[in-house]
Amino acid sequence: MKDGRNRKDVQIGAKVEVVQKNHQRTGELTQGIVGRLLTKSPNHPHGIKVQLESGIVGRVKNILE
Repeated sequence: MKDGRNRKDVQIGAKVEVVQKNHQRTGELTQGIVGRLLTKSPNHPHGIKVQLESGIVGRVKNILE
């Protein structure tokens, strides 16, 4: 299982687990399908920020196969 720190690993349509801004302290993960990539840089130490198809915005913690 890959983590979501490299933009090249995160594809639109991929199933991922993200942590939302308001859940960063608890680390609660939300599963969903990537709709848009919001981070422009090639990598980010806390995870690439994405918007899921459901509209939820968060940083990718795990890319599910």
